[in-house]
Amino acid sequence: MADHFWLFEAVFARLQPLLPTDIRGVPRVDDRRVISGIVHVLQSRCRWRDAPPVYGPPKTLYNRFVR
Repeated sequence: MADHFWLFEAVFARLQPLLPTDIRGVPRVDDRRVISGIVHVLQSRCRWRDAPPVYGPPKTLYNRFVR
C-alpha cells in the first residue's frame, strides 16, 4: 500500500467540517478513503475505472467528484 495516496489525519481533520453530516438513505462510505481515491485519480491522470480497488468502487469516486 506504499504506492497509494492517503490523506494525512491533519488534512482530513480540516476537510471534515466541510463534509455533509445529514445522512439520509444509504450510509456514506469512508470519506477519507473516497477523497484519497479522488486525489489519486487526479494526480495520476488515470481513468476512474482504473483506480486501485483500495479506494472503493470507481463509480463512487466519480459520483463524489462530480458532486
